[in-house]
Amino acid sequence: MDIKKLYEKYKDIIPYAVFGVLTTLVNIAVYWLMAHPLGLGVMPSTIIAWIAAVLFAYITNRKWVFHSEANTRNEIIKEIISFFACRLATGVVDWACMFIFVDVLHLNDVVIKTAANILVIILNYIASKLIIFKKKK
Repeated sequence: MDIKKLYEKYKDIIPYAVFGVLTTLVNIAVYWLMAHPLGLGVMPSTIIAWIAAVLFAYITNRKWVFHSEANTRNEIIKEIISFFACRLATGVVDWACMFIFVDVLHLNDVVIKTAANILVIILNYIASKLIIFKKKK
């Protein structure tokens, strides 16, 4: 397989990884800003940080990763709702993994969190590629 074919096959993965790291930084920075300088509680800060991070991820994934073809207001609204719903669903997967494997089965929390995050990243990529930003035929 030549380099051009490899690039075409994996051209979404590199920017997805870069913006994934930046999304994580947005989440942490917004959480810190809400929880510390602004003095909000842990849960409100976590929720606001999640919303900011998912919004940032949507914008960057739409434009620079999956090159969205949604142009009308209705298409974009449908895309945003789909993106947030999928991210909420994978957030539940993360929570369920932590609950089952750490709280119930008492496995190592860091190992499980790492594995859960890998699973969530893969699920988010698949949902984005096959559902949210699916190319029009």
